[in-house]
Amino acid sequence: MGERILIVDDAAFMRMMVKDILTKNGYEIAGEAEDGQKAVEMYKEQNPDLVTMDITMPEMDGITALKEIKAVNPNAKVIMCSAMGQQAMVVDAIQAGAKDFIVKPFQAERVIEAIQKALN
Repeated sequence: MGERILIVDDAAFMRMMVKDILTKNGYEIAGEAEDGQKAVEMYKEQNPDLVTMDITMPEMDGITALKEIKAVNPNAKVIMCSAMGQQAMVVDAIQAGAKDFIVKPFQAERVIEAIQKALN
């Protein structure tokens, strides 16, 4: 069985794209969340092997959700995703404990590479 991944993005289309890339590469989808608040709740319930987390979302942004997930499990593996290549956000995310950062639009190879690197 492949590793279980939680996909977090406020755009259903983006979640679908990530899910498609992951399932084609043998990963199992632990769940999907459309905001940071739900992501934290689902993380606690599902305890996935990895989370892909959008940064800009309603309710709770990805960096806040990342910090909350890290508080629940300091060993949580989270990869941040964002359309904005804003250096400050990347730095914030990495300092908060993100394993990697992928930029939208996603390239399948880059997504898989980031996930494999984070899981190993």
